[in-house]
Amino acid sequence: MRGWWRDLADLVLPAECAGCGAVRTVLCPRCRSALGEGAARRVRPVPEPAGLPVVHAVAPYADEVRALLLAHKERGALSLAGPLGTALAGAVRAGLDVGGDVGGPSGAWAGGPVLLVPVPSARWAVRARGHDPVRRMALAAAGELRRTGTSARVVAVLRQRRPVADQAGLDARQRLENLAGALEVSAGAGRPLGAGRVVLVDDLITTGASLAEAARALREAAGWSDGVRRVVYGAVCREGREERRIGARPERGKWMHGASEMVAVNAAESGLSAAVIAAPRDSLK
Repeated sequence: MRGWWRDLADLVLPAECAGCGAVRTVLCPRCRSALGEGAARRVRPVPEPAGLPVVHAVAPYADEVRALLLAHKERGALSLAGPLGTALAGAVRAGLDVGGDVGGPSGAWAGGPVLLVPVPSARWAVRARGHDPVRRMALAAAGELRRTGTSARVVAVLRQRRPVADQAGLDARQRLENLAGALEVSAGAGRPLGAGRVVLVDDLITTGASLAEAARALREAAGWSDGVRRVVYGAVCREGREERRIGARPERGKWMHGASEMVAVNAAESGLSAAVIAAPRDSLK
C-alpha cells in the first residue's frame, strides 16, 4: 500500500527533479544524461576482493547520480525506477559485449535469455523503505532489454542466510568479514540459472564486498567454476545506501597490496564479468 500511495503522489503532486531540484519535472534532461553519458567503463575497487567479477559502470557515484540513487532507494521516488532501469540495462549490455556474444542490429545477446539476479536487501531495510529498490530497477532493466531485442527476465533467487551489520562506517576488510557466507540461493532455485546468461544486479558498488559474496553464492549453488561455465554478473551494488559509505577510511598499504586473500585473479579470463549503474570516480578505469 505504501508503494501504491507513492506512485499516486508522483502523479498528482508538483514534481521537482530528484537530481538537481529543477521544478516541474521528476528528472530533468541534464540529470537523465548523467545516468548514461558516455560508454560504460571498467570498475576496479582498491583493494579488489577475491572473487569479484569484472565490473562495468555507466556513471560515477557523485552529484546528481548520487542524489538520484538515494532518492529512489531511501525516499521512495518510485518514478525514477524507469530511468535507473534503463541505465542498468546499458551496464548489462557492456558486460555482454565483453563476452563477444552480442549480435544483430540492436546488439542483442544471441545466446539465450539474460537472467537478472538482484542482490537482496536486508528484510528490515525493505520493510523500512516500503519497497525493494534493486528488484524494482531489475524489472525495469529487463523490460528495457526486451524492448531493444534482448530476451531478459528477473530471477530473484538470492536470499540472506544470516543477519549482517549495517555496512556504513565499515572499511573494506570489515565489509568482507561482515558479508562472508551471508548469502545463499533459495532451496531448489539454482536450476533456472542454467537456462541463460546470469547477471547480478544491484544499485551501487563501493568496495565490491556485496558483489563478491553474491557471486560466491551463485557459483556455489550452480556448481560453476572458472573455465567451466561462462557467466556475466552485473551489479548496481547495495553497499552505498548513503553517500558516507564512499568515504571509507583508506586501508593500510600492506594489506591493500600484500594480503594473500586480496591477490586472487579477478580478470576477464576467469569467465566472469559485471555491470553497475554507479561507482566511485576513482575506481573507474
